[in-house]
Amino acid sequence: MAKLPSSLKRFTSKKPPLNEVQTECQLRLAEQGLTREQVIDTERKLAKFANTMDSLVRIPFTKQGLGADAALSTIPIAGDLAGLALTSYAFVLGRQLGVPARKMTPAVQMALADMVVGIIPGVGTVIDVFLRPSRKTLGIVHQHIQDEYGIKDTMHIDRPFLHQSLEDKQQQNRIWRNPIVAWLYLHIPDILGMLVIAFVVLGLWTAMRLLIGLFN
Repeated sequence: MAKLPSSLKRFTSKKPPLNEVQTECQLRLAEQGLTREQVIDTERKLAKFANTMDSLVRIPFTKQGLGADAALSTIPIAGDLAGLALTSYAFVLGRQLGVPARKMTPAVQMALADMVVGIIPGVGTVIDVFLRPSRKTLGIVHQHIQDEYGIKDTMHIDRPFLHQSLEDKQQQNRIWRNPIVAWLYLHIPDILGMLVIAFVVLGLWTAMRLLIGLFN
């Protein structure tokens, strides 16, 4: 039988129907003994932990910041070992969601590197700001549940603490379901951070003008 030209193969090969993909995702969830709600709830726990460890205090409108891991690294050796022990909780949550150990390897390697580098006084604390194994784990886990379970939502991991609070409020009053109100609520830390930065800049500018006036 003659083979179809490659130009025709594009038209004859079709992607599986959407409902088939959804069924496959549901089967994978069932194999792990999970529901969609359980996955979202567990991933939100992981996001809360990652924020606490790696970006509790953020630069406004970014995911970069300081967390408990960087604070612990200021305590020589003991603090770095404690940080590694706490980070292992993120790996446990990932495994609960069915993420294979091989996928977690990059995050484990980063956690070990974070501990080793953190031993160096001063420099280790600075580097800890950029080595964020808990957030690395969160990224690996989210990619896995997106690929395997078809869960693409990110609201519950972007602002996990505020998201859960907003979810509770939305059940009590429909005004919180308004997209603008919801967005403003989820970005309260960013708005406050920008106000603080604005006041600091204004304070420095005022101080400079006073100093220049005194010297003149």
